[in-house]
Amino acid sequence: MNHLTPVDAKAFGKVGVLYGGRSAERDVSIMSGNGVLKALQSKGVDAHLFDTGVCTLAELAAEKFDRVFIALHGRFGEDGCLQGALELLGIPYTGSGVMASSVGMDKITTKIVWLAAGLPTPRYAVLSAAAVAGSDLDAVAADLGLPLIVKPPHEGSTIGITKVSAANEFKTAFDIAAALDDTVLAEEFVTGREFTVAMLGSGANARPLPVVEIVAPQGNYDYQNKYFTDDTQYFCPAVLPEALTQEMQRLAVLAYRAIGCEGWGRVDFLLRESDQKPFLLEVNTSPGMTGHSLVPMAARAEGISYEDLCVEILRTARLKMKG
Repeated sequence: MNHLTPVDAKAFGKVGVLYGGRSAERDVSIMSGNGVLKALQSKGVDAHLFDTGVCTLAELAAEKFDRVFIALHGRFGEDGCLQGALELLGIPYTGSGVMASSVGMDKITTKIVWLAAGLPTPRYAVLSAAAVAGSDLDAVAADLGLPLIVKPPHEGSTIGITKVSAANEFKTAFDIAAALDDTVLAEEFVTGREFTVAMLGSGANARPLPVVEIVAPQGNYDYQNKYFTDDTQYFCPAVLPEALTQEMQRLAVLAYRAIGCEGWGRVDFLLRESDQKPFLLEVNTSPGMTGHSLVPMAARAEGISYEDLCVEILRTARLKMKG
């Protein structure tokens, strides 16, 4: 059921599609940005690409965009840095504001917020180089159990993530993640199915789209399988009992609101095999918009085309700070 508000494309004025950037997800962002540009232009929007990884903030200000669509992923685009700059420049932008973007980009802080709100997320430990030097890895492995997941808390697209099945693999997994981040997140491994719930809107008007199940080869939903192969299978709407679908969507809304997200986003889940309990993994405040991406897939299941989705996200662009 399509619930979108009719819009006048000309009323958006000159629109910048911010893409590229400087994060490890630059290549994905370039794909997202080109897709969004084509979609907006097909709807009559005066849209233009702007690569934040190549151009300066002074050049961004000089473009005099009336609003921008953020199609950036990862650091310096999804983490609050750019959002703060856009607030200073007075350019309305899509997605979450400074605080929610920053919290959502940090998987550890996200967990702290969710746990404070009584929401389910896998148990975890925060690791530092000093802790590893003190041989705390054995204690962490004993507490969380094996296998476990080791990841850099400020990267996306499964970059730097390792599944540790034996104690002697832990240090190597830590080093891989520590090369990308100052702190490292070790997380309880939840055996089960993987799902995601796309979100549209803000606050009381935030609503979930149909649940998507992700079935990757050998259960490995890594960077390659996310964006560059056709081996991963997606089921949307996911085949689940209605009560479980509703529970997952309910948790997604609560998780999204707890972080303070707005405009659009995506909440990722694992469904534990042993008792069918859903666990929150992370929230994406600027999800992918490529041909393999999950938010457009969920929107299509609700009768919303990729083009209409892009226009709807653009419609919600605004400055978040009063003053």
